[in-house]
Amino acid sequence: MTNLKKVLNNLMVDIFNDILTIEETALKKGAFSDLSVKEMHTIEAIGMYQPRTMTEVAQDLKITVGTLTTAINRLVKKGYVERNRIEDDRRIVQVQLTKKGKLAYRIHEKFHTDMINAMIDGLKEEEEDILVKALSQLSKFLKDKYHLNQ
Repeated sequence: MTNLKKVLNNLMVDIFNDILTIEETALKKGAFSDLSVKEMHTIEAIGMYQPRTMTEVAQDLKITVGTLTTAINRLVKKGYVERNRIEDDRRIVQVQLTKKGKLAYRIHEKFHTDMINAMIDGLKEEEEDILVKALSQLSKFLKDKYHLNQ
């Protein structure tokens, strides 16, 4: 492996591990110590403003509705999510964040915003374009190679 490839590989592994560790540590030590990283990502997928169907959220998370139901049950018990059935079609279940869920969402969003701002701080426009191109290529490779587009 060339030196550039070794450096990039080490950076990717370190960044991935650091993000997971930081998210886990922040959750354990913060106001939302009752949340797991997966639960936080479920909150993120539900979003802030519009109620969403269970199917929509499950598709975004690339999990089954059954798996999501288990996660939603826990989040409802913890007070982060509320669930409602559509009056016109009682088969459709919508979920939305409670006030507590929205606060968790905002704090998690700030972490991501700070991380992105630190990544692009001081970059010239052409460097930003190169960064976007490289990350887009990596994303496409992962989705194509591991069938994440389905």
